[in-house]
Amino acid sequence: MPLVNMAAVRLRRAAGEEERESRPPPPPPSHRSNHQFASMKNKFFNELTHLPNHKLKMPMWAVGAIVVVVLALVACLGFCIYKKCFNKGKKQKKARERKGGGGRGRRKKDKEGEDGDEKKDGEEEKEEEKEFFGKLEYTLDYNFNDNQLIVGILQAQDLPAMDMGGTSDPYVKVYMLPDKKKKFETKVQRKNLCPVFNETFTFKIPYSELGGQTLVLQVFDFDRFGKHDVIGEIKIPMNSIDLGQPIHEWKDLVGGEKEEQEKLGDICISLRYVPTAGKLTVNVMEAKNLKKMDVGGLSDPFVKVVLQHNGKRLKKKKTSVKQNTLNPYFNESFSFEIPFSQIQKIQVLITVYDYDKLGSNDPIGKCWIGYGASGVGLRHWSDMLANPRRPVAQWHTLLPEEEVDAALKAPIR
Repeated sequence: MPLVNMAAVRLRRAAGEEERESRPPPPPPSHRSNHQFASMKNKFFNELTHLPNHKLKMPMWAVGAIVVVVLALVACLGFCIYKKCFNKGKKQKKARERKGGGGRGRRKKDKEGEDGDEKKDGEEEKEEEKEFFGKLEYTLDYNFNDNQLIVGILQAQDLPAMDMGGTSDPYVKVYMLPDKKKKFETKVQRKNLCPVFNETFTFKIPYSELGGQTLVLQVFDFDRFGKHDVIGEIKIPMNSIDLGQPIHEWKDLVGGEKEEQEKLGDICISLRYVPTAGKLTVNVMEAKNLKKMDVGGLSDPFVKVVLQHNGKRLKKKKTSVKQNTLNPYFNESFSFEIPFSQIQKIQVLITVYDYDKLGSNDPIGKCWIGYGASGVGLRHWSDMLANPRRPVAQWHTLLPEEEVDAALKAPIR
């Protein structure tokens, strides 16, 4: 029996081996790519699992959403770059077509623009012709007993603005042509386009000589730091009016050119102040190129020095007269006692006169040093105060007396 069992077991083993050999071998994998995709997928998810997600406690769907957003941004950026590069050529072609086709239209527009400019120029010329300078109210009267022409400057209206602030500082200058010997000026009316003057001036002229002269009323805009601008003027020939009765009228101002500044000469002044002693010394040194006042082409000059404190006259001094010269040498000193507390508001007025034995002395020119002055007059005064006990010399240009007087009357800024 044991032998029979053993034989049966052997037979079964042999049959099993035959079955195994008779079976076909398993087919190899047909798609190697599927295997690679699966391995990459496994690696990707392995990396995700190794991220510090456990620290942030971020769920897997959030990580996926972030990846999707990043991919969308990259796609948008690529689309924009493509659009720019692709449409550039089309834009250039369109621009060329516009340039080529729009040439004629542009030429027409240019011609139309030139015609329009010519029309505008014509309109501007008409506007300039119609330009309005304001108007002036004045009176004229002649006193036959005293041979005097009396000129009244009452007021002005609608003056143009000459300053940056939209206002003007007007005053009126009154003189006769062609002599210009005597000139008058009204007070300066600050920041006023409709100033009221109410001032009267008198010219002593025989009636027989009046017919050949012209009365000039010039309105100026006062400027402390520069030249005064002419706003407008009125010229009245004396032979064109009847002085048998007083004249009172308004007249429109006409644009006038500023009269050329007449050269009156220069004067050299030396100043010295001693604060401890309260002593101011003014030395009139010399003058040059003075205006010819006499018939012979010379002058007899002398200098008057007036000291003012805050506009009030304190003292005055005079030099000797130098005969028949336009370049006099004086070298004369005058001393004034001025306390240190008052020196800041002192004004020194220097006037050069032509001496006349028979009549009144005619002013040649004037200058102003000290408080309220500008330019050289202010600088000279400042240099003297900065250098106590030392004489400081400076040349000053002489100006018309009425111009300096108008500046002195104007309020100090």
